[in-house]
Amino acid sequence: MKSDFIWMDGELVPYDQATVHLLTPTLHYGVGVFEGIRCYPTPDGPAVFRLREHLSRFRESIHILGISDFPYSVEDLRQAVHQTIKANGFTGCYIRPLMYLQGPLGLNMDQSRPRVGIAAWEWGPYLGKEVGEKGAHMMVSSFTRLHPNISMTKSKVAGNYVNSMLVKTLALRSGYDEAVILDPQGFVAECTGENIFMVRKGVLYTPPLANVLEGLTRDSVITLAGDAGIRVEEKLFTRDQLYIADEIFITGTAAEMVGVVKVDHRQIKDGQVGPLTRSLSQAFSETVHGNGKHSPSWLDYLE
Repeated sequence: MKSDFIWMDGELVPYDQATVHLLTPTLHYGVGVFEGIRCYPTPDGPAVFRLREHLSRFRESIHILGISDFPYSVEDLRQAVHQTIKANGFTGCYIRPLMYLQGPLGLNMDQSRPRVGIAAWEWGPYLGKEVGEKGAHMMVSSFTRLHPNISMTKSKVAGNYVNSMLVKTLALRSGYDEAVILDPQGFVAECTGENIFMVRKGVLYTPPLANVLEGLTRDSVITLAGDAGIRVEEKLFTRDQLYIADEIFITGTAAEMVGVVKVDHRQIKDGQVGPLTRSLSQAFSETVHGNGKHSPSWLDYLE
């Protein structure tokens, strides 16, 4: 994950010098906000996928936390992302903006001021090349997704991801690639860093936005499915409906799009990544690499 430079509040800092103090409030209490973004090589040069939308969500997450003095606009952050990628000479990479609080240690956010760092590094398939090709084995976690009145679940708050880390670590220790998280009512919500889709009798289902993080890859795949004439329904469904699905796949910036072939040791249909999943995955890949219908509007080329 190493690079040459990290952008920190307007300056490109050498990787090893991009540090914060031990008593930074975010380090103790998890009150920080992050985004995950990808840049892809294309025939016209490096391009960042849905950059403005990611940065808008980043600012919305900060607003949800009640931080009103955030100094950077979407365009400020966009230029900073471009600078970071170019300074490191990347043609394809993963980008991580992070807002953290700097100030006296304590629980009052108003005593701290927001700071921003942007890192980038070359990163291949999040779940691994083999899982991407053959499909993932998942478990339904014993941990529940955070209740919306416990934390700000529509914000990518750093502390919220303790839940995801517990779920992911348990899944890996148990021999799975990823895990499904149920909402407090017992319906399928999402995975540790991905949205989830299920195909049943030709219809593509995904949990409604009230239950999940508003994934930009999720939104993109819904659009691509519509282009292909695939009916999409956003509705609640249960873990046992996953067991009898025709296909399952998960989406996320890090994971991109990955088919699922087993859930809780139940094989999904023939145990292979399904045809609809492969078709949408191909359309998504073409789009992010500059060869799709939506590439002109979804890709932000380096200036």
